[in-house]
Amino acid sequence: MKISVVMAVYNGARDLASTLDSILAQTERDFELIAIDDGSTDDTPSILAAYAAKYDRIRVIGQTNAGLTRALIRGCAEARAALIARHDCGDRSHPERFARQLQCFADPGVVLAASTTRFVSPEGELLYVVERDGDEARNSLLHDTAANLKSIPSHPSAMFRSDAYRAAGGYREQFRVGQDVDLWVRMARLGRFVVLPEELYEATFHPSSISGGSREAQLRVAEIILALRDSGDEAALLAEASRLAVKRGNETPGLYFIARCLRARRSPTARRYLVRTLRRNPFHWRAWISILTGR
Repeated sequence: MKISVVMAVYNGARDLASTLDSILAQTERDFELIAIDDGSTDDTPSILAAYAAKYDRIRVIGQTNAGLTRALIRGCAEARAALIARHDCGDRSHPERFARQLQCFADPGVVLAASTTRFVSPEGELLYVVERDGDEARNSLLHDTAANLKSIPSHPSAMFRSDAYRAAGGYREQFRVGQDVDLWVRMARLGRFVVLPEELYEATFHPSSISGGSREAQLRVAEIILALRDSGDEAALLAEASRLAVKRGNETPGLYFIARCLRARRSPTARRYLVRTLRRNPFHWRAWISILTGR
């Protein structure tokens, strides 16, 4: 087969069927889907089992909860195709995504192909679109500082060569966040990146994606990745990365971020997210100002 799709799922029952349907609707049919159930406690296992019973291209691998990075390591180790495509539960791919990205690898110098990505709210409202030039992203990953770093538009929009993934050393379990950027930096040394201009991937932005308590840790992760790139002390840096605690669960910053994106697009639903922000934190003064001024 041409493509191994790797998707990690943890308690994704709400959006899992729509994600699976978007993958199965691809015009390029020569692929397998490796779904890693990372210890889900909701209906995820039964949904995956039902789809796997119906579609033999789907392989489900269950494991005790170990986090996204270890789930991706497991999935990529199981990949049998020459190309690996990422996908996240809750997201959707355009039907032509695999076909268009596959064409990029006709150039033997290309090791990774991604696409412009639409980011939407949990209700499907457009928040923003990220596009980037592939050569610009690769050059930034190889040379820029953390303050100026530019990567591909989104991690799960990526498709990459399996042999390049292995040659680069794969995902490193020490990175609970930033595992994609760490991998892209090492893969950038091996060949070209292409980012297709078409919006072929739609990623759902969840309020828990941003946590005020984890911002400092996220910035430090980026600094560690670039220090490793620039020949820093690998053992010490990886040990520090493994110790960094990135907090999840505080939805207030994410709800406010969604509200601001929708307000910038003049969407009337922005107010709904501002209200949800204030329900979680009645003292969020920026949300109050936005509600009172309409700005």
